[in-house]
Amino acid sequence: MKFAVLVQEGPYHHQSSDSAYQFVTAAMDKGHEIIGVFFYHDGVINSSKLADIQADDRNITKRWSEVGEKGVDLVVCIAAAKRRGINDDVLAPGFRISGLGQLTEMAIKSDRLVTFGA
Repeated sequence: MKFAVLVQEGPYHHQSSDSAYQFVTAAMDKGHEIIGVFFYHDGVINSSKLADIQADDRNITKRWSEVGEKGVDLVVCIAAAKRRGINDDVLAPGFRISGLGQLTEMAIKSDRLVTFGA
């Protein structure tokens, strides 16, 4: 099955980002294809490399970057990013900024669009 994923919450505000990451990695482990992950609203904060994470805490941005290294397209909404001060200079590896058209394209190419967050 082909999945597209929408993440709408920040990495440490709610469990949505953790749940989305766990869904994506489990789906990939089962042989499903992840068309892409689109970060929208506060979800764009997942893409920032500016967080200073303690060694004993989970680094959600790093986890997402590792998913990107496996070939999954990690797309950050440009409008939501600009509102939150995120630009190309602060993006973690594997993320890219684009518009809502990318979300539409992911939804069209996938069998299911799975949404995490409100």
